[in-house]
Amino acid sequence: MRTHTRAVVIGGGLVGCSILYHLAKLGWTDAVLLERSELTSGSTWHAAAGIHGLHDSTNISRLQHYTMNLYKALEQETGQGCGIFQPGSLYLAQTEAREHQLRLQAAKAKRYGMNFHEISRDEAERLHPLVNFDGIRCIMYEPDGGNVDPSGVTHAYAAGARQIGAEIHRFTPVTGTEQQPDGSWIVRTEKGDIHTQWVINAAGLWAREVGAMAGLHLPLIPTEHQYFVTETIQPIADLGRRLPSIADRDGEYYLRQEGLGLLVGAYERDMRFWAEDGTPPGFGHELFADDLGRIEENVMRAIDRVPAVGTAGIKRVINGPMIWSPDSAALFGPVPELRNYFCCCGIIPGFSQSGGLGKLAAEWMIEGEPTLDMFGWDLTRFGDWADKAFTKARVRDQYAHRFKIHFPNEERAAGRPVRLRPAYEFQKSIGAVFGLNFGWEHPLWFSAEGEPKEETVGFTRQNWWEPVGREARMLRENAGIIDISNFARYEIRGQGAEAWLNALLANRMPTQIGRSCLSPMIGKRGGIAGDFTVTRLAEDEFLMIGSGMAERFHRRFFQAVPLPDGTTFRSVTVETAGFNVAGPKSRDLLQSLTEADLSSEAFPFMRSQRIRVAGVEVVALRVSFTGDLGWELHCAEADQLALYQALIAAAPAFGAGPVGSRALGSLRIEKGYGSWSREYSPEYWPQESGLAGLIKLDKGDFLNRDAYVTLHNNPPRDKLVSIRIDAKEADATGGEPIFLPDGTPAGQVSSGAYGYSVGMSLALAYVRAGSCKPGDRLHVAILGRMHEAELLAAPPFDPEGKRLRG
Repeated sequence: MRTHTRAVVIGGGLVGCSILYHLAKLGWTDAVLLERSELTSGSTWHAAAGIHGLHDSTNISRLQHYTMNLYKALEQETGQGCGIFQPGSLYLAQTEAREHQLRLQAAKAKRYGMNFHEISRDEAERLHPLVNFDGIRCIMYEPDGGNVDPSGVTHAYAAGARQIGAEIHRFTPVTGTEQQPDGSWIVRTEKGDIHTQWVINAAGLWAREVGAMAGLHLPLIPTEHQYFVTETIQPIADLGRRLPSIADRDGEYYLRQEGLGLLVGAYERDMRFWAEDGTPPGFGHELFADDLGRIEENVMRAIDRVPAVGTAGIKRVINGPMIWSPDSAALFGPVPELRNYFCCCGIIPGFSQSGGLGKLAAEWMIEGEPTLDMFGWDLTRFGDWADKAFTKARVRDQYAHRFKIHFPNEERAAGRPVRLRPAYEFQKSIGAVFGLNFGWEHPLWFSAEGEPKEETVGFTRQNWWEPVGREARMLRENAGIIDISNFARYEIRGQGAEAWLNALLANRMPTQIGRSCLSPMIGKRGGIAGDFTVTRLAEDEFLMIGSGMAERFHRRFFQAVPLPDGTTFRSVTVETAGFNVAGPKSRDLLQSLTEADLSSEAFPFMRSQRIRVAGVEVVALRVSFTGDLGWELHCAEADQLALYQALIAAAPAFGAGPVGSRALGSLRIEKGYGSWSREYSPEYWPQESGLAGLIKLDKGDFLNRDAYVTLHNNPPRDKLVSIRIDAKEADATGGEPIFLPDGTPAGQVSSGAYGYSVGMSLALAYVRAGSCKPGDRLHVAILGRMHEAELLAAPPFDPEGKRLRG
């Protein structure tokens, strides 16, 4: 066993072996994998091992597409069979919502050159004569869908890694992981210690225990999961070919051929947790007692769809454990609080994702950043607030509603509330409907008298569409008060504060007290890793404001730049709160509550002052994400309620009132303002995102400057644009493909909403550079159906910024 290596992978299941293989393929041929028992122990060996390419997330579809295509190449490379069966998959829609989902996925498949398309009932019956297609509104076919052999794939990854030089040690449980002062690790085992640069936790069912060795809490919990395999079904034996799998998500089961019978599995409502307090160390290839009664309702729906299931005997039942995160997506990426510690845990459809996750993990460790933006799966989406109670409640909801559609803008109630601000109860009393942002409850919209108190969900416009419109128009015509306490806020103090910020961010920091600037932060490949507003409060004090949901994500970048002596950096998000007062009458509203001079001459755009509003001391910034005249007011959290109540009390005299984040989203899209994780992403270059003008190459070195220099003269691949869409029943939300009138793919929507103050359905989108110009017609696939659209020359609201600077 090697005693020194660049990477130790802990866990010899499917994902651990994939990561080892991809590390070796990218050049880390000295990598070592440690497995406590046999390869595939835990969850891998008993998986149903279905493979599919399409996902609601575009990047996960790309990841899964890579994985599906990898298996045949892996067989040829290693000589190890993967047991690949690809008879295709049939996706069935019983409801209108499911039809919308499938049609949107088909449009995305066309955009990205993937094979997923609609077929007729006659063709579906030819492909799978055992299925009763009555009541089905729409049938999609994925020719490459199917299943693989769990053991075969895992051992193929292992064989490929070994061939390149990596080592695998079975029956070698890890007993400790100890961080060294230089950031490296000592991994302890009963067979000896390994000194390694990186530790990769791919321990599956034991990820919590392995994480705890390093002092890390991972929000994971296992459940039981059952499927069964039937005896031989004679019509299948007589057919002489393999049948496509059935994805009848509205029926809440999955079904595919296994041998000459069928495999049927379900995610039942009456679910069972397992090993809540820790996975037993001796567990390996065991199963739980059968309990098919729990999935009886699901099975009866499967029998209705495929009657042959009801006539066949049961050959075997598999009831084994799976481990889940609170949103059923992987916990993926380096842990910000630990140097060189990588996690890839909580993967549910592992056989569709193993290759892509392994590839991206290797890229991240070796090259510093993955080639795909994985923010939606980044483990930093959860913080310490994701405790055991939250995790258990969310996993219960995720498991029991595994096949339920995750609608755009949907906010699920399980496990909430978690983090509350002082104004929460008052906001609730005046009609606030809340959403979740990095654990915080924050107002989405406010229900006035006669308006709904709870929101509906769906792909089309929902019951909150009119209340949000009322708020947006109120702000544009008068003023509105938006709670922005969920923004991340950082305090930088000391004689080296300016130098540190200049070394971190790409813009030049303000040199005068009371001045602010906007600045991007550059990623390892030269893309956008973040965007911030930085204000100089004093000679040696700065306030930096960024995305709240990216606060833990951004820690990786902050830690990459050493603090100068005598300089401190800390998050003040928890101890402070904030509001945005915006709109043409925002100055008058605020002036009624302060003695400070808010005139444009005394308080210009992008300036800041410490003032008192309604007796509360605030840092006031003359800036607004609405694109309108406005101020951000940042105060101590203890003062939040008093300040908010004073603002709300003063508002009616100016025709103003509370405004939620849904309206803010509409308003910023009207103005063409980008948002982190939508328009701003490591995948996009600054010259594509419209941020190149904020990068000052002449100021000296800054984080990842060299990466930007290598590409800053490159012509944009895509351009961020504003689009008007002829939409009546649904608006774009993000991810919808865009096509030229001749059907050529042109790009995709990054954000969308109805622009209430300009009277049009809008989208911010990335379109292929040179493919179209302002005034050109486009097609946007909303609900999977083509909608006429027009590329706008400028954002429709105040393109010259007169209101903002007024």
